[in-house]
Amino acid sequence: MRITLEVWRQPSAQAPGDFVTYVVDDATPEMSMPELLDRLNDQIVEAGGEPVAFESDCREGICGCCGITVDDRPHGPVANTPTCQQHLRNFSEGDVVRLEPFRSAAFPVVKDLVVDRSALDRVVRGGGFVSVDTGTAPDAEDRQITFRRAEKALDFAACIGCGACVAACPNGAAHLFSGALLTHFSTLPQGRPERSRRARGVVKAVEAEFGPCSTYGECVEVCPAGIPLAAVAAVNKEMMRAAWRRGSDD
Repeated sequence: MRITLEVWRQPSAQAPGDFVTYVVDDATPEMSMPELLDRLNDQIVEAGGEPVAFESDCREGICGCCGITVDDRPHGPVANTPTCQQHLRNFSEGDVVRLEPFRSAAFPVVKDLVVDRSALDRVVRGGGFVSVDTGTAPDAEDRQITFRRAEKALDFAACIGCGACVAACPNGAAHLFSGALLTHFSTLPQGRPERSRRARGVVKAVEAEFGPCSTYGECVEVCPAGIPLAAVAAVNKEMMRAAWRRGSDD
């Protein structure tokens, strides 16, 4: 299977970048995007060139670090599917495929297809945690949670932090990511004692790092975890609640 790749090459964050064309003649339909890049890098190294820098870890759709833009779409042509599970069977012999990093002001390019997504980490530091005094944590079964509530929390906790929602948004907003985080914690009793403080911290980080949400909905189309658009509404909901309870952690 012959695939022509137009790959974004940028040696450093300070240097300009451009697309470079490569041809992989021995690709197979079973290959994922990271596997295709592995094969391409084998060719480049054999020719004495500098391999393409890209991120990947689990390659099972769990870690979220493999994300790139494929033909102007974060992750690739198959909706709600991470880059590592986008396979060449979704392309045809002789196709020209353009690969570039996630495009967002919040995700500066580090090198080639690698971007700095630490802005998402700063949102998590703003409130993506629960505080429990050492030695005082209750047994897990002490707090009864209904099945429906637990399932809701798990649905929103499924976010893998890949950043595709930000890259897909015309405004570069992170409301799907931050709303999933806030909904996850506010649904469970463990997250309620710091609910208002968490909302203020997360929203402050989101407003500092990302653009405003205009509810375009592109984020939902590319989210590998299938986080629903309801997560976006949770950001304003939790912030309004925190404003009414100013000075309270609950």
